[in-house]
Amino acid sequence: MRLIIMSILVKGVKDMADSNMSDNIEAYLKQILQQANEIEIRRAEIARRFNVVPSQINYVIKTRFGAENGYLVESKRGGGGYIRIVKMALRTEPDLIEEMRQSLPEIVSFRTATAVISSLYREQILTRREGELLLTMLSKEALAVGDATIQGRIRARLLQQLLNRLRFESERD
Repeated sequence: MRLIIMSILVKGVKDMADSNMSDNIEAYLKQILQQANEIEIRRAEIARRFNVVPSQINYVIKTRFGAENGYLVESKRGGGGYIRIVKMALRTEPDLIEEMRQSLPEIVSFRTATAVISSLYREQILTRREGELLLTMLSKEALAVGDATIQGRIRARLLQQLLNRLRFESERD
């Protein structure tokens, strides 16, 4: 199912005033994504709705809707441009796990690691316990080597290996 967002009003947007604006925009888009696996938005319209600059929308999409978060983002620039956000079905498509793996940078922050693990949990690829154990192993405390860059590289390698294994398992199913 595909939903094109032009002027959809989502109940509860005004109730989110207490939290951070980026969180509000993320919650709004995710609420719409619950109704459809794919949406198309116009950056300027969402920016007007939340009374922010369009670059704020770019920031939210880049940091919260990437492959590591379980989403595929496409954009078309120009007058009739749009941003398409597609919720990835990780379990059924090993190519999407591979895309998630390839999108990881060489140095991964704990926040990015948490986003990857959360996506895998949300897609029921990992159990809650497995996710919590992995996050413990990927934590700053567990990887304390005295150098944040080395710590990020180790975290990236561990996530790469996890995604390789999951991709292999999904190809066998």
